[in-house]
Amino acid sequence: MKPRLSIIFFLFFSMNIQAQFNYDLQGHRGARGIMPENTIPAMIKALDLGVTTLELDLAITKDGVLVVSHEPWMNPVICLDPDGKEIGNNDKSHNIFQMNYEDVLQYDCGSKFHAGFPNQVKFHVSKPKLEDLIVMVEKYVEDYGLPLPNYNVEIKSSPDGDGTYHPGPAEFSERVVSLLLEKLPIERFNIQSFDFRILQYIHKKYPQITLAMLVEDAAKSEDQLNMLGFRPAIYSPYFIALSKEIVDSIHDKGMKIIPWTVNNKEQMERLLEMGVDGIITDYPNLAPVR
Repeated sequence: MKPRLSIIFFLFFSMNIQAQFNYDLQGHRGARGIMPENTIPAMIKALDLGVTTLELDLAITKDGVLVVSHEPWMNPVICLDPDGKEIGNNDKSHNIFQMNYEDVLQYDCGSKFHAGFPNQVKFHVSKPKLEDLIVMVEKYVEDYGLPLPNYNVEIKSSPDGDGTYHPGPAEFSERVVSLLLEKLPIERFNIQSFDFRILQYIHKKYPQITLAMLVEDAAKSEDQLNMLGFRPAIYSPYFIALSKEIVDSIHDKGMKIIPWTVNNKEQMERLLEMGVDGIITDYPNLAPVR
């Protein structure tokens, strides 16, 4: 007999008939438009909607635990403090890198209303360990016979944050790579980052790992690639500046192109017509079936 799922799963999830996609449909922070971001319930919902890849972000605690979180602090937009009170706007003092994981668990990052996602289901939930998230996802797909997902794992890093909000690139990269290689086959994950130092370190030390280059402006791809110093497997720009010419240029260089974050069905259709290889979206339920 299968072990019982928690009450959260009974209340908020129903198995969907999965659509089949001939492109890489990535659930941004799970399914942020529907469930609290970067939580296990958000990942499970994304799986039910048929995503092929789970996109997520990483921070790290003082005691070395990799935590699924977009910011290296408790974001006032989505989190309440351990007493259930609001955190002040722009307050970055609730620094995950200065907390042990037991401290992280005291914050509720799922109950607060999110004006950007007014239809998001709300409930009390904490930021999970990356390890626990992978274990839960892998068990879920096994129990319910779903396709094995890939994981698009972003290392949240910047030069200004070194030693304050996260370790330096080498230490941070080593911790992430070590856990991913322990938990997953290498072909089922890639690592992405805006921080080219992270990509350069992993490319040199672990050339077999698939890397994705995150950028803001696709119109500057030549300069960006020259700055990086190599061609990663995936070029992942903000979708706004994309054109058919840029998509073709990236393909001619031997890279896939997977833009972020596309939340409108018409925009998704337009990008797929351009020939992108995938789409990262907060709303995988809106994704066109192709």
